[in-house]
This record gives sequence, C-alpha cells and structure tokens, in this order.
Amino acid sequence: MSFKFLGATALVAAFGMGSATALAQPTEITIWSWDIAASSLKASLEGFNKQFPDIKVNVQDLGNHQVFDKTLAACAAGGDGLPDVVTIENYKAEIFWSRFPDCFTNLKDLGYTSDIQAKFPDFKRTELEAGDVPYAMPWDSGPVAVFYRRDYYEKAGVDPKSITTWDDFIAAGKKIAAANPSVVMAQADFNGDSEWFRMISNEQGCGFFSADGQTITINQPTCVATLEKIKQMKDASTLTAANWDEKVQANTAGTVASQLYGGWYEGTVRTNSPKLAGKWGVYLMPSLAPNGPHAANVGGSSLAISNGSQNKKAAWTYLNYVLGTDEGQITMLKSFGLVPSLLSAEKQPFVSEPQSYWGGQAIWADILGTLPKVVASRGTAFQGDADGIYKATQTKYFAGGYPDAKAALDDAANQIASATGLPIAQ
Repeated sequence: MSFKFLGATALVAAFGMGSATALAQPTEITIWSWDIAASSLKASLEGFNKQFPDIKVNVQDLGNHQVFDKTLAACAAGGDGLPDVVTIENYKAEIFWSRFPDCFTNLKDLGYTSDIQAKFPDFKRTELEAGDVPYAMPWDSGPVAVFYRRDYYEKAGVDPKSITTWDDFIAAGKKIAAANPSVVMAQADFNGDSEWFRMISNEQGCGFFSADGQTITINQPTCVATLEKIKQMKDASTLTAANWDEKVQANTAGTVASQLYGGWYEGTVRTNSPKLAGKWGVYLMPSLAPNGPHAANVGGSSLAISNGSQNKKAAWTYLNYVLGTDEGQITMLKSFGLVPSLLSAEKQPFVSEPQSYWGGQAIWADILGTLPKVVASRGTAFQGDADGIYKATQTKYFAGGYPDAKAALDDAANQIASATGLPIAQ
C-alpha cells in the first residue's frame, strides 16, 4: 500500500503551525524500544495525535539487548525486518554507521536542517553523525548524578553536600553502612558492565578512545586513576556487585543507599519504588580531586529511521514532535524521567519545580545544570571490542592479575590496538 505525503518543506511548515494532520491519508509507523524509553514514547502519543491524528504510532518494547541484536542482524541482512524507527544508544551508534551506512536514512533528506541540529548539544550529536550525514536525532541525555536515600544518610549523620571527592564517598559509605545494618553504600555491575569506569573516566575527560576516535586513550593517566579508585571502592565494600535487575530490587527493598547513573535513572527509581516517595534525593557526582569536575554523561539514546521504511515522512513527523519540541521532551521528562537533549526544553518551568517524590528537591535543575560541562566521549565503531576487553581486564585486575592499574590498562590498550588497528595515544 502506498501513501501520498506532503513534501518535506510543507510537512515541516504544517508541523510548525501545529496542524492537525500532516499526511493526506492515515498511516502507521512502528518503533523498537525498551523499558522506560518505550513507556516514554507511549506517553507522548496523546499530545502527538492531537496534532497528527492520522499517524498511528506502534511502540514495541523488546528490551535493550534485543533491540541492539535484532537491529544489527537486520542491517547485516540489508535492512530486512527493520521497523520504521529504531532506538539506538549513543555509545553504540557508530557501530551501525560504520558497518552499515545504508541501513538508516540521512535525516537531512527529510527536513533535519542545520537549524534543528543546532538545537542539541554537540556531545549528543558527536556519535550520531558520520561526516555531514546525520543518521539519528538526539533523544535523552544521561547527565550523571548520585541518587541517594535521604533517611540512610541522615541516620549516619552524612551531609551529601560534604561529599565532593570519591574519597569522601568511601568515608561516607563506611559511616552509612555502620549506621544502617544490611545496607550497602552503592552497587556496580562488575561482571556485565563497564558503567562506573565510563562514568568516572568521562568526568575526568578520558575514555576508551580520543575525542576524534583516531587513537586509544584507555591507559592515559586519568583513566588509570579512575580504575584505581574503583578498586579502592570495591575493596572498601563501598561498591558491591549487582546487575541492573538486582539494583532495582535493592532500591525497593531498601538495601542500598546510593546509585550512580545518568539522569534517566530517575524514572527507574520513581516508577519501580513508588512507596519510597520522599525518601530519595540527588546530588552531584564526586570527583577524583578537590575542586575537580563533577559532570559526566552515561547512556542516552537517539531515534533513527530505517532506510527501508515505507513511511519515512510519517516517521520524521513523529521524530520532529517527540524529540524536537519542548512539549514532546517535557512530557517524557514528567512521565518517566527521560532527560531532554533539546536545549530549549531545559528552560521550561517544570525543570525548576520541586519534585515531591524527591523530597521537594528541584532535581532537574541540578541534574540538567551539569550538561554544559559534559565532555564529549566517543564510542566509535569499535565500542563493542573495547568494552569487552576492558571488562575482562577489570575482572583480572580485581582478582590480582596485574601489579597495578597502569599495567592493567596498558594491557587493555594493547589488546584494543590489536583488535582495531588503531594506535595507542602517546
């Protein structure tokens, strides 16, 4: 079945005026997503369909890993089986652009102009564009913060404002664990994820690769200091091992005092632990040194339109609404804590309002206030290789397999160089 669409210029014009419809005939688009991201997209549909009642949006919640695996397999098969729109995590995005440049649509062809691109921060766009081709539109950001239990900290006499370094975090963890039996300070997925390393190293301006993606930087001094500090936290029992599901369970069960994650984790805490309203708060992530940086990004996604979609203009109409308008972005922030990447949305009144679940704290002003300080970090096309090598190296280092963190990350850098052909930065 074919559909007659307005031209791209007319479509954008109609969209900008809030027209009730941009398409001549009804159509349906399908989106692959997961968890609260999928729920957020569903929450946007009421507002979207008031303006575009003839576009039905079918959001399928497949799970994070399933979306990545199914998309990778479909792109390898020439795009066969892809939906109209796919959710793609930023740090994995370059895997698709480099391996399958024809799998997704150049959004410029649909109306994604330079003026619209400029509405998003550079660090969010870095991994979504290959040369001058934007393959995906920025969705949510992941400005890192510490989500903490107010009651547990207060019982231990710990003021979160006093925690400015990771050494402070370790000292506070000991007090909190002593004052709250069976409660751990924080959790990290040591077996299945590199999350804590990626968050703290990004805070320090380091990562697996350089900002231009041309050299390996995982063994640079600030990355080494990051791994050393994570091991210190583990050895001090400040960090204990837990995967995603175990963390969510610990939040609800009240057996953890803090979680370090991107701002999108707000929705995970609030929707999974509704009975704990008022007991949680937020503070900025600590730094490695006094007066050090307190901003990083982890996670955050984008939406891309498959090249084989028969409904590209309808898909673009939805993307432009849900990601390119304050209304779309704030709806998702209110409903499920998806942090806007759209710069104008950060100025909306809701961002500065006290949030009852979070003890009346205006958490979004605090979290989004760190965005201008985030250093761009590249996943590159070799993200999977580097991440796998790092996780194996971390496990070996924690088990005493290296004399120190520098030796561990030197080994990781050499392995990444062998796997990718990229040089190690000097």
